[in-house]
Amino acid sequence: MLLPFLEANRLEAGCDEVGRGCLAGPVVAASVILPQDYSNPWINDSKKLSKSNREELILEIKEKSLAWAIAEASVEEIDQINILNASFLAMKRAVLQLSVQPEHLMIDGNRWRSDLKLPFTCVIKGDGKFASIAAASILAKVYRDELMENLAQEYPYFGWERNAGYPTQVHREGIEKHGPTIWHRKSFRLLPKQLELGF
Repeated sequence: MLLPFLEANRLEAGCDEVGRGCLAGPVVAASVILPQDYSNPWINDSKKLSKSNREELILEIKEKSLAWAIAEASVEEIDQINILNASFLAMKRAVLQLSVQPEHLMIDGNRWRSDLKLPFTCVIKGDGKFASIAAASILAKVYRDELMENLAQEYPYFGWERNAGYPTQVHREGIEKHGPTIWHRKSFRLLPKQLELGF
């Protein structure tokens, strides 16, 4: 069972992002404030859960949380300000969209930078330690996976319905054969030999 809070009697918002290592699509972040007495043994790092588990938990997280929000930073923003800053931007947007103002942020990872005037704690591998961060990771992953599945219907050559934009062999073969789309991150190395191909 993951920890319910870092400090008792404080509104803590767990924050996480999904899609930093992808070659295509936005980076997506979520923020969740759970009640301090909430517990669910299935809540865990989204990567450790099956797709059906995540989709079942989504409904409960949205119903039981005090507040939740999902936000994006676009491909254009990723290319302009780099993926790390775009991840921070998406998390900031998610926090700002919360219907309840948190007193403290729980950030997954070892770094956080924003102009929000909120105290925060960075937690390495926090989505496997605190329920609110895990809940945020689940919301972000389900949202982003569905987004990439929908985009795959329009761009069918890259296997996005299975790889969500990550650099799999099928994805890279699609780029090599058909070229990058508007959803590909031009600042990323899309192919090992992309300099030769002129991307």
